[in-house]
Order: sequence, then C-alpha cells, then structure tokens
Amino acid sequence: MTTQTYFVRRHFGIAVAASAMLYGSLAFAQAPAKPAAAAPAKAAAPAAAATGAVNLNQTVKIAWLDPLSGLMAAVGANQLKGFQFLAEQFSKKNKAGVKFEIIGIDNKLSPQETTNALKSAIDQGARYVVQGNGSGPALAIMDALSKYNERNPGKEVVFLNYAAVDPDLTNSKCDYWHFRLDADTSMKMEALTAFMKDQPEIKKVYLLNQNYSHGQQVAKFAKANLASKRPDVQIVGEDLHPLAQVRDFAPYIAKIKQSGADTVITGNWGSDLSLMIKAANEAGLSNVKFYTYYGGVTGTPTAMGGAASAGRVYMVSYFHPNMGGDIQALQNDYKKKFNDDFYTGAIYHAFTILTEAMAKAKSTDAATVAKTMEGMRFKSFNGEVEMRKTDHQLQQGLFIERWDKAGGKYPVDAENTGYTFVPLKYYEPYVASTPTSCQMKRPS
Repeated sequence: MTTQTYFVRRHFGIAVAASAMLYGSLAFAQAPAKPAAAAPAKAAAPAAAATGAVNLNQTVKIAWLDPLSGLMAAVGANQLKGFQFLAEQFSKKNKAGVKFEIIGIDNKLSPQETTNALKSAIDQGARYVVQGNGSGPALAIMDALSKYNERNPGKEVVFLNYAAVDPDLTNSKCDYWHFRLDADTSMKMEALTAFMKDQPEIKKVYLLNQNYSHGQQVAKFAKANLASKRPDVQIVGEDLHPLAQVRDFAPYIAKIKQSGADTVITGNWGSDLSLMIKAANEAGLSNVKFYTYYGGVTGTPTAMGGAASAGRVYMVSYFHPNMGGDIQALQNDYKKKFNDDFYTGAIYHAFTILTEAMAKAKSTDAATVAKTMEGMRFKSFNGEVEMRKTDHQLQQGLFIERWDKAGGKYPVDAENTGYTFVPLKYYEPYVASTPTSCQMKRPS
C-alpha cells in the first residue's frame, strides 16, 4: 500500500492542513503548583536569547510518523497541526537560527507501516523523527534506526519520542538514538498513586486498559503501587480490550457497575477513552471516579461534557490547559487559528531541546546534536527539566488534575465545554522518577 504523505513547509509560508479537522532525579525543578494567569491571546515567537545566539541558517527537516486514519485519526491530526504550528513559531526566532520543515506521514498506528514511513522520511532527507501514538510503532522506529545508523555513519537519524510511554523503551529496550520527552507509564503511576494514597474514599478499584504494552503496564504498575501505598484497597476487576477497535464500551461499563468499584484506573487514550466516558455517563455511573492518563486528548473533553463528569475525572500529566507564560500565548493562538486545543506539551519540549542543543553544538548534524542533548538541562513550560543521560528519559514534574468548571485562576476551558482540568497537586521530578535498567550502547 502506498504511504500517504503530508507536507508542511512553514518557512516558505505554505501550510497543508491535516486530513481530519477534529481536531528522575531533579529536586531543583521549579514548576509552579499554582500556574500564572493566562497570557494574552496574541502569541509571540519563542524567545531566543540575544546574547550568544547562533545563526546556522539551515532548514531542519523533521518527520512526523503517527496515525491520520482509523479511530485515532483525530488525535494524530491535532498533533500534526501542533508540530506544524510550533515549527512556524520556532522558525521565526530561536537560539540556533534554524528553520523547520515538517514532513507528516500516516503510519496507520501500525509498526509495519511505521517502518515503511520511516524509510520514506529518510529518503526525503529527514534526520529527525518524531512519534508518540503507540509504543509498538515507537519500538519499530528504534529497531530500524539502530540498524540504519550503524550502517550509515555520517547520516544518522535521531528519534524524539513525544508520547509513547512504555517504560521498557528507556529500560531493557533503550537505545542511544531514542529520546523520550513524555513521562513514562511508571512515572505517571507513581504520582497518580501518591495522590490516591491520601483519598480515603477509594476502596475498590477496577482496571480497564488497552491490550498492548502501555495498557498492560498501567495495570501492572497500578497493582504494584496500590499494594505498597494502600494495601487496604481491593482490585475488584480487570479488563484489557483491543486497541482502537472497540466502538461500544457498554459491556465493560456494566462489569464495572456490577463489581461495586468506586474508582477506575485507565491508561486509555483517544476514542478508547472518549467512548468509555460516554458509555459511563449514559449508564448513569455517577458514583464512580475515573483516574486517567489522557483525559485531555482530542474528543475526551467533549465526551465528558460538563456537570456529568465534573469532580469525577482525574488526570496525571506534565501539562494542563492553564499553564500561563509563553506556552499559554501559543495555546491561545493555536486555538484561534484552528478552533482546536493544543494539549501535547511535549511538542514544545521537542523544539526547545533541539534549538538549545543545536545552538550549543553550533551544528544541526543529528549525531552531534544527540551527543549534546545527553544530560542537557533546559527551561520549559513546567520548570527546569533534564534529559537524563543514562537512559534518555526526560525528568520533569507532574500534575494531578481534576475535571471542573473553568473560571477564576483557571479560565481556559477544553474543547469549548466551559470545563477544564484544574491542577490539584504538583509533584517534583524526583518524586516521579524511577530507576533505570538501561544498558545503553553508545557509538564509538
């Protein structure tokens, strides 16, 4: 099957819209527990320090490999637009003086299609690859690049993983050319259960997750963390369902209701979470709370609606809709341009670490930049973060947030619902950090 390719050349002012319009050990991080008020709607280009700025005067091609078809197409379309938008903003001004070009390719959420898409991206001159939806496709990229880079010295390609969170990717399966910008499944569960530990009303938990590495890991770490932090909590049910295939979650909701659970823990994302929440609301499951990883992803805020889910849906994330500062201005401008929400903050991480590393290295060469990114500390929207050298896992703080009415200190809503994820608790990076078993082989 011929791979569909979508291009955006922002530095020439040309933009082709995506197919769907639906859219750690760092004790010193200082992300605010109470974010600043929202910035004005007018977004400025990301700041570049005047002192010591480098003008490499080059165009850097970044290949985006994620779904633009199937049930997760809306998620992919939103994230592709996010990369296109920030490529345009960072191209205006950055420390390295580079321009960015995004090559978007539909990987159909398939590891095999991802391998084909990667080959196409390399043939088109991309030396940086980004992907995030699904750990299977992420592992396919890592395997392919490990072999490619070894065989093609001087033409290396770097993989920036912005959302694939299987802990094994930075542990037993870690690779030098892979850098993760999101917090992994175990890090998020560490923060989530640290919060749940202090909620005495939680007594019976049901685990409902997608049947692939991430969903399996969510269930695994939930059971282990609750056993150590809240041994009195009962796991009253557990289900794994096919990824991006279930259209009717009513049977799963019926099992949750029958189990007597007061809490559901789920790592579901995209249509799998939206349809689950919708089914729960339709079944009148108003006495059950949902602890999620991806409540803010395309379609889920709309599925939650307003009062039906208010106070009942929680999320663990490094990002929320009312971060304040420069990122808030970019969020507001994105919303004005696309009538859609910008929620994948790791996209900002990606452009920030690349431009910082390129400026420091005075080069856009992928191998040189990779070496520079190791151990790099940089300031992002959620404080000072570090790309841990031992495993290439970004160390950053995490928020626990709750779906509630927008207003006051948190005026920015999600998907025009009038409701938003309000931050309740912030955990410093060292709280969510987990040990690594990575034995990384570095190039000689």
